[in-house]
Amino acid sequence: MKHEFTVADMTCGHCVKTITTAIQKEWPAAVVVADTATHRLSVDVEADSAAVAAVVKEEGYTPVAA
Repeated sequence: MKHEFTVADMTCGHCVKTITTAIQKEWPAAVVVADTATHRLSVDVEADSAAVAAVVKEEGYTPVAA
């Protein structure tokens, strides 16, 4: 299941690595694609959007469903 978010405060490679690591720690098979230029985050994982957003928020970012 693919989840799409806008994460306005995801601005650099460190942000991407932090978010990707947190998501893959929770769901090792998750496929994470992030674009800092557009602040878009796509997560393909068998989980609901709220759970994915919660993991991103725990890292200090503000995901908004796209």
